[in-house]
Amino acid sequence: MIDARRMEEATRLTRAGKLHEAMAILQGALPEERSQERGQKRSEEAADNAYCGGTTFEGTCRVIDEEVPASKPGSDQSSPHRNGQPSAGAAPSSAFDEVRKTTAGTTPGGDIGLPSAWREKWRQLRDAMAQPEQAQGTYEAARPGAFTAGHFTHHAGAREYKLYLPSGYHGQALPLVVMLHGCTQNPDDFAAGTDMNRLAEEQQFCVLYPAQPMTANRSKCWNWFKAEDQQREGGEPAILAGMTRQIIDTYELDSSRVYVAGLSAGGAMATTLAMTYPDLYAAVGVHSGLPHGVAQSLPDALGAMQGGTGPLGGGGMSRASEWSSEVPAIIFHGDHDTTVHPSNADRVAAQYAASRRAGETPRPGSARVTVEQGKVASGHGYTRTTHHDAKGEPRLEQWRVTGAGHAWAGGSAKGSYTDPRGPDASGEMLRFFHQHRQGKGRVS
Repeated sequence: MIDARRMEEATRLTRAGKLHEAMAILQGALPEERSQERGQKRSEEAADNAYCGGTTFEGTCRVIDEEVPASKPGSDQSSPHRNGQPSAGAAPSSAFDEVRKTTAGTTPGGDIGLPSAWREKWRQLRDAMAQPEQAQGTYEAARPGAFTAGHFTHHAGAREYKLYLPSGYHGQALPLVVMLHGCTQNPDDFAAGTDMNRLAEEQQFCVLYPAQPMTANRSKCWNWFKAEDQQREGGEPAILAGMTRQIIDTYELDSSRVYVAGLSAGGAMATTLAMTYPDLYAAVGVHSGLPHGVAQSLPDALGAMQGGTGPLGGGGMSRASEWSSEVPAIIFHGDHDTTVHPSNADRVAAQYAASRRAGETPRPGSARVTVEQGKVASGHGYTRTTHHDAKGEPRLEQWRVTGAGHAWAGGSAKGSYTDPRGPDASGEMLRFFHQHRQGKGRVS
């Protein structure tokens, strides 16, 4: 039986964001032989199962069904990487090694092997201390100039969200930008890192940040690599599209100027939305993401993240090549990204380029490609490749950021996975978005 002293110490460590240390204390209270027996058996099961259908993919292929250390957005403990750089002293390890290390002594669901009464207390404490998902019952009416929480329910599932309405909103039909966070992040962290709310205030548009809970994915990744979450009117795409429509209807926003952007797993899901709901989103921004349909399982996802093989990589290569979208896209990727291989940027671009080739009547000189190289003052260099349609309008921009890792380019150090050395991905995405309107081409 766990005594009060151990529980008090575990509580203190959990509130400090040291979940693994807290687990170790609680596990140490069990009879040694029981703990060892469970740890060995479940570690073996977890290692076998993780590579055959686990639920997460982030962290340079090291985080697989792993508990996320708790911390406040912007702290050094918020993720295994800070501002796109590995934490000091972090040594590379295989996925299997990490799984065996992080799941030893745990139940298959990821909770430590405690008696049921104590296990429930641990779950409540752990969930309360993790990077905050929006708690039930804390919603408030959205109002101009405020960042408020909400809840959306759909037949495919339910999700929390945060919404920012600029102070200049008085019921007029403003544009909407949907922002999909990366693994281990939440809406508050992502808003801080991308600085999108400040830009919304300056440029007068609304921002919706859907939240992925740990109940859907242990590292809060959008499940871009699951077949059931790659379809129209099903899974996470249906939830996100339904949430988007509800916000448009509730606040009477401009349905012809709705955009979606995301980072990493969020970038992959943003492309999925462009493929499955091209009638809803007028343009898409993909930062450090992956193609749609390139993976149907965790092994496929890991292969795609590491570069894969062929033009679209991963085990789902042939199926992925069938997908294309006419939605205009802007793509950012660092050429030193060790989490999602930079070649994925070309594969994402190929899915959008395929739709242009299929939808246009080829004519000499009807389309052109421009390449521009530049450098941010005291920051990263970049290459921007822009594809224009037959009318000369930009339909695809691809930014390759020299020396950048897995981080939001030009982001604020207040959020995780950001690189303030630029270029300004948020500003450039907004510039690109504002050039496009659903069904009407370029916005004048």
